[in-house]
Amino acid sequence: MSERRRWLIWGGAGIGAIVAAVALWFGYQRAVTSAANNNQPIKTTGETVLDQSQAPSDVATIDVTPEADIAKGTTPMAERVAVIGLLNKRSGASRDLTLKPGQAVRVGDVVVRLRACEVTAPWEVEQYTGAFVQLDVMEPDRKWRRSFSGWLYKERPSLNVVQHPIYDVWPKSCAMRFPSGGAGTVAVADAPSASSAKKSPETPAATPADAAPSNDSAPATAPSTAADNSPR
Repeated sequence: MSERRRWLIWGGAGIGAIVAAVALWFGYQRAVTSAANNNQPIKTTGETVLDQSQAPSDVATIDVTPEADIAKGTTPMAERVAVIGLLNKRSGASRDLTLKPGQAVRVGDVVVRLRACEVTAPWEVEQYTGAFVQLDVMEPDRKWRRSFSGWLYKERPSLNVVQHPIYDVWPKSCAMRFPSGGAGTVAVADAPSASSAKKSPETPAATPADAAPSNDSAPATAPSTAADNSPR
């Protein structure tokens, strides 16, 4: 074996030993750090935002029985009426289809089926009109294939797109009603008054002997204000 080859072999072995030693060192340090972190106790203050002192609130908590129907006053799904737009991209012809959930209509080689429709409650910030639509199209081989099945939104058409080269559908409206006071509204006639301030004692009225009656004089005592028990 030549001297040069012997040095190359010993040099490669030395470099490999150094790399292995460095790897073992870093592995040992990582194991020690992980063990220390696992054994370190977690410090907690034991206090949340709700535990801090807050200003008096006029919110009244009311117990609602489990039997309360939060959907009471909302139109049942079977009674809602939706208007679905149907477009033929080739001819440019479009029409409105009036359907109830569970109904379907055929227009030529396409069947539009409505499964459900929903509109956002009027007390919500963002308003949406959605419909769960299924689109079946007869292909050139004379077989029906489902091209779309899912929710579509009038205000946000990009949330779900009907990917068909000829037909397109979208919701235009959904007629339904909501409870007048909001979902799960509970009467608060028996709730305590929101104001916690003490009322000032009433000033005794003046007697006829102390003051003569006059139509222009203000009443001796201010009328008391009734507690506001209307729902907020």
